[in-house]
Amino acid sequence: MIRDFNRVVRYLAYTLEILVLFMLQETPGLLPSIFGVRPVLLFPVVVAIAMFETEIPALAFGVLGGLMCDFGFSGMLGFHALVLGVLCFFISLLIRVYFQSNLVTAILTGIWSIGLTICAQWFFLYFFQYSHPAYAFVHHYLPKYFYTMLFLPLVYLLNRGLSQALRPQEESRL
Repeated sequence: MIRDFNRVVRYLAYTLEILVLFMLQETPGLLPSIFGVRPVLLFPVVVAIAMFETEIPALAFGVLGGLMCDFGFSGMLGFHALVLGVLCFFISLLIRVYFQSNLVTAILTGIWSIGLTICAQWFFLYFFQYSHPAYAFVHHYLPKYFYTMLFLPLVYLLNRGLSQALRPQEESRL
């Protein structure tokens, strides 16, 4: 009974975190623009959540974060939901079966998963529609990737504390 209550509280906290960071991400002028780009705070958040949850909740939070990105970027609805949902499912599976969840693993996972997401975003939403795709990749997508990666350790530590506080000790995967 208490385990179910802790799970519900943890899921509500994750949902609130996604909503708050979405509002911070989308508020003009709140986060400084570096090289003309702003970070995508939802990418590291869903990666960090996937590291602490089982596959199905990780998939659900990946889809939620992706839908929020789709609403904010005003691109193709469902693109980020699909990409982040699948990525979060596999990140959760990899962490649960093969790796331990720690800061180094989070950074390495963030490097490839956020990089893959931004490359897919560039390839499917920019490459086929506009001219000069290499220029856009170097001057827009790469700075966005590196700026987004700066937030990964902070978000990971926040979610690790949240997961430890709201998870019974015998169920903990840390």
